[in-house]
Amino acid sequence: MSPRQDRRPVVTGIGVVAPNGVGADAFWKSTREGISVLDHITREGCDHMPVRVAGEVRGFDPESLVEERYLVQTDRFTHFAMAAADMALADARITSGDYSDSPFAVGVVTAAGSGGGEFGQRELQRLWGQGSRYVGPYQSIAWFYAASTGQISIRGGFKGPCGVVASDEAGGLDALAHAARAIGRGTDAVVIGAAEAPLAPYSLVCQLGYRELSTNEDPERAYRPFTSAASGFVPAEGGAMLVVEEESAARRRGAAVRAVVAGHAATFTGASRWEESREGLAQAIRGALAEARCAPEEIDVVFADALGIPDADRAEALALADALGTHGRRVPVTAPKAGTGRAYCGAPVLDTAAAVLALQDGVVPPTPNVFDVCHELEVVTGRPRPAELRTALVLSRGLMGSNAALVLRHGANTR
Repeated sequence: MSPRQDRRPVVTGIGVVAPNGVGADAFWKSTREGISVLDHITREGCDHMPVRVAGEVRGFDPESLVEERYLVQTDRFTHFAMAAADMALADARITSGDYSDSPFAVGVVTAAGSGGGEFGQRELQRLWGQGSRYVGPYQSIAWFYAASTGQISIRGGFKGPCGVVASDEAGGLDALAHAARAIGRGTDAVVIGAAEAPLAPYSLVCQLGYRELSTNEDPERAYRPFTSAASGFVPAEGGAMLVVEEESAARRRGAAVRAVVAGHAATFTGASRWEESREGLAQAIRGALAEARCAPEEIDVVFADALGIPDADRAEALALADALGTHGRRVPVTAPKAGTGRAYCGAPVLDTAAAVLALQDGVVPPTPNVFDVCHELEVVTGRPRPAELRTALVLSRGLMGSNAALVLRHGANTR
């Protein structure tokens, strides 16, 4: 069944668990001011790794946010997702009674790139150190990419379309597209997002094969996209969950419409082929603009992928010029993740949350740790920039070659 054009997907709730803040308010306050929280990795067992800097989530107490029966059967990445989902539902003012008579009207979609590495590592250590009888029964599900979707669905009683997107880091934006299309096909609401926890020793070892990973030991220099000193990205944990609803259903509930999910497109250009990502990302931007019925000059701000590798940064700058024309060199560009690290699939959802909040507040947050831009881009640095923002473009590329673009419109926009 094709999506109906009269069913418009809108964002009504935001929940965040990020290195720079737990909760949307704390996250936005730090993001808006361009505060960098990158620091040396403190997680046990990681001190001998060549990757020394990351964005760690601090001040997160899962015991106070997630029930014990769920904690014992889930990994840290799912703890983040469940807590963020609760925040998003509360922000959307959805209570247990709102959809109790129609549980099939609410779905859950998450994206995941690494799964439950910490939980899996612990159980494997028990297997080889103590024997199979010491491996817990939840090993079979806690590491799995779909664990967050399943637990959020079960915990909330949501029986609508559910799924998990495993399409590289760009899966965070692809999950939003799945949610928007589910809305178009008749679903009233979708809890959507991504959260990652890739800083356990086993998970970090799995990342060491990425040549794009920065090994710079200085937190202020380890991740500096779009500069001549760019030497890769640093990883991060955390992410965000959103509530996307059909607009008329949201308004009947009296919910505040934060933003409209207007357009999305995705392409694939192959692992680490950053020069080729220019064409793929440009095509994704054009596709997202076409779906949103948006002219290039209507884009007021770009939340960049900002990988931090010279070839990749150059390709992104050229892709914006290819897709947006001369406007691509003038439009304000920001990359808040330069101050928090890249949380893989969680990164573009955090960017989406920041874009929604930027549209609401009329301000472009600066790019932390970046001052000497060496590409033809209007990268916002230093201080937040007030601006009249009606339309935002969010970009994401994955290390394995996925590209995605998302167009968001201000919640007050009409068709």
